[in-house]
Amino acid sequence: MAETTLPTEIRLDIVTPDRLAAHEDVTGVTIPGKNGYLGILPGHAPLLTELVPGELEYTAGGNRHAMVVDWGFAEVLPDRVIVLAQTCERAEEIDVARAEKAKERAEERLKRFDDPELDMKRAQESLRRAIARLETAKKTQR
Repeated sequence: MAETTLPTEIRLDIVTPDRLAAHEDVTGVTIPGKNGYLGILPGHAPLLTELVPGELEYTAGGNRHAMVVDWGFAEVLPDRVIVLAQTCERAEEIDVARAEKAKERAEERLKRFDDPELDMKRAQESLRRAIARLETAKKTQR
C-alpha cells in the first residue's frame, strides 16, 4: 500500500476588484462562509462557498494574520484556497473611528423598523460589516 502524505501548507490567494490582498503559503485559514466559519487545512476536500462579512484569519510563517472580507466567494482545493471578495482590509488598515460611526448609523436605522423607506436588509448588512471590521481591528490592539 502506497503511503500518502498530506501537504503541510496550502496556497492562499485573496483577490478583490482593486488588488491582490494575499498570495502566500499558509498552514491554515479560517473563512466566514455563508453557513458559518470554515477552518481549512492543507489537503482539505474541495468546496465552494459564498462569503459573508466577517473575519478571515490565516497562519503563515508561524504568525497569525487577520483581515475582514465582505461579500464574495471562496474556492477550496486540497492545495489552494482562492478568495474572491468585494472588499478586504487587513486588521491594521481598518479605520476604527469610521467603523464605529458606521455601526452607530446602522443601529440608528434599525431602530426605525416601522419606516417604510428603510431598507432593513441593507441596514442589517451594514451593521454586520461594521461589527466585523471592529472585531478584526481589535486583533492589532492586543
